[in-house]
Amino acid sequence: MTTEPYAIRLAVPEDIPAALQMKLQAWEETYGSQRPESFFANARASLEQQGDWWIRGLAQGAELWIATNPAGDIVGIAGGGPAAEDDADTGIDIELQLLYVLAAEHGTGLGRRLLDTVLGERAAVLWVLEHNPRAQAFYAKHGFDADGRMEPLADDWSGLNEIRMVRRGAHRG
Repeated sequence: MTTEPYAIRLAVPEDIPAALQMKLQAWEETYGSQRPESFFANARASLEQQGDWWIRGLAQGAELWIATNPAGDIVGIAGGGPAAEDDADTGIDIELQLLYVLAAEHGTGLGRRLLDTVLGERAAVLWVLEHNPRAQAFYAKHGFDADGRMEPLADDWSGLNEIRMVRRGAHRG
């Protein structure tokens, strides 16, 4: 399947509400069996607050990339930034902080395009849920390896763990 129907561009403040709705839909599709409905209700209730946070972030130079389908609907989002101080042991300075594609778009190459848009071929670090084998396989295909580091999550994500994956060299997937 071709990826040509998708347009990828930097988000502007007006995109944020729809981008956050898309992210929540992706969460429901991906994590529905791992989180109670109250998790998603809390996420829906905080969309406006999250939107304000993202709009402030964009104003301060944060980059959020969005992918739209021919109808103009946001079907994927991705963003990166400086690696956290806690990841300094990797010697890598950039982190893929989010990448979500709606389930209907899985297998189209859109995830790869978003990954390439954010990182190019650079070495990078990311954190992914321990029980998200689809995402882990995707990242492994694009040069990331789990490095053995695992962290428990807190708050609404309590009871789940994230694993760190690292891509040490330039990679073309």
